Amino acid sequence: MAAGGDRSPDAAGSPLADRLNYLFTTMHPPGAPYTNAYVAEEISGGGEYGGVSLTEQYLSMLRNGRRTNPSPDVLRALAKFFAVPVGYLLGDLSPSQAERVEEEVRFLVAMRDKRVRSIALRSVGLPPEVQDSLTTIISQFRQQMNLPPEPPGTNGAGEADGSGGPDGGATNGSR
Repeated sequence: MAAGGDRSPDAAGSPLADRLNYLFTTMHPPGAPYTNAYVAEEISGGGEYGGVSLTEQYLSMLRNGRRTNPSPDVLRALAKFFAVPVGYLLGDLSPSQAERVEEEVRFLVAMRDKRVRSIALRSVGLPPEVQDSLTTIISQFRQQMNLPPEPPGTNGAGEADGSGGPDGGATNGSR
């Protein structure tokens, strides 16, 4: 997978490498993506990751596909850091489950934008018919600006149902 952009992991390389690169590219605090050094240091220095020792070099090898079979502890730590299921990193999820994880990642990325978050939060508590009207107004603005009816990566209404998924754990700390 090429670095940069919002593309989902593809089958061209190691599934683990593709998914890790996707998470590095998309799941980070505002500013710049995480570095291998930062992630390795956070995981190695945090008891919340089960005492896993991870080096920048080993993480680099996982990301470029030179290492493809990390220990279960390393996989669990990486999954916890990025707030995704371990099965996502392993490629063990069905295509629809993997797409759901990626949809949640895209949602979290969108919610980093203070203005998007403000619009979403202001609609909380409004009756469903008013929320539908707001959705219609936003769709009209998107059409006037020659944008697709739905943002990339959403399926239909693009609603967040609060059913779990990533909890934003990757936004802790700095790069």
